[in-house]
Parts: sequence; structure tokens; C-alpha cells
Amino acid sequence: MNYFTSDMHFFHERLLGKNDFAPRLFANVDEMNQQLITSWNAVIKETDHVYHLGDLAMHPQYEKANAEILELVTQLQGTIHLIKGNHDSRAFFRYLEKNDPRLTDGSPKFYFYDVGAIVKFDHQQYYLTHYPMLLGPNDTIRNLHGHIHHYSVPIKNDVNVGVDAPERELLKEKLPFGTPLSEQQIKEIYEAKRKYDRS
Repeated sequence: MNYFTSDMHFFHERLLGKNDFAPRLFANVDEMNQQLITSWNAVIKETDHVYHLGDLAMHPQYEKANAEILELVTQLQGTIHLIKGNHDSRAFFRYLEKNDPRLTDGSPKFYFYDVGAIVKFDHQQYYLTHYPMLLGPNDTIRNLHGHIHHYSVPIKNDVNVGVDAPERELLKEKLPFGTPLSEQQIKEIYEAKRKYDRS
């Protein structure tokens, strides 16, 4: 099954506590990192695919960053499709590719996309990007994105899948912080945005 998330920002200390950008109410980065891993692994199986739409980590110590981030993301279940965000570097992606731990069947754990990817489900085409896209009036193409954290784009065809996105409030069931969204949950959010858009 496919899942979607964005903007995990492992190790990003400046997001901790109350702030005007993307407040995360954790005591420290270790607590935040562990919550992200726990929420992910609670729903993702080894055979699932997760599309992470940018900004995987923000490590304060560049020399140690790649190894410590790799150590964390290898704890995440499933195949991870990484779309480059504004805080991800090609050098970091090359490091992950070179040190890919591989899945038990020998296939890569990580796949990489510079700009975005396209997936199809529920008779729809989804453009997966870090930044929100304006797609125009088209009911068969939708955009899943991240980047804007706790803000929402007022366009019914755009869904912010970030871990701290306001669209998560449109779900009937409250999810623990950091839980990737399933295809069914994406559909539920989209339908709720459409209903709101018509009101």
C-alpha cells in the first residue's frame, strides 16, 4: 500500500516548543524523533511504500548529520520514496543511496526524485511535490505536497500531507503526530476539502 508524508524535519531543534512557524511541543529532538519513528512504524509494514515529499531532516552538526540521519531512517519500515525538499541536498541523497541498507528481499529501501513523482490511485493522478502546485480546474489531477507546515492552500485539488499539516484535522479519526497518510485518508481529506469549498 502507498502512504504519504512530508516535512518530518528529524533533528530540527528550532521547531521545538511554541513558535510562529511550525510548533512541535516536544521536550527535545530525541523525543520528537522517537515519536516520528513510532507513529510511522505503527502503520507501515515492510511491504508498504511511503512517499516522503521533502525536508526529511535538519541536523545542526553537518559532519555527523548524514550518518545519524541514516541511523534513524533505517528504523522506518517499508520502502521510502524521497522527493527533494528545500532542506534536502543532492549530496545527502547520494549518501543515502550509497549506504542503502536494502530490504530483506534485496530491493532498495530508498528511491530518489529531484522534483517530484506521479502516482495513480482511485482513478486520479496525483502529482507529488514538495511545494504546492496550481493545477487549474481539473478534477482528475491532484497535488500532494508539503513545505508549508501548518498552513493550508485554499485549493481543493491540493492536499498538504506534512506531519503538521492542518488538513489532518479534516480526518474523522485523529492520528498521532507523524503518522503517514494512507490513500484512503488522502481521499477523505480531499472529499472534506471539496465539501468545504462548495459551502
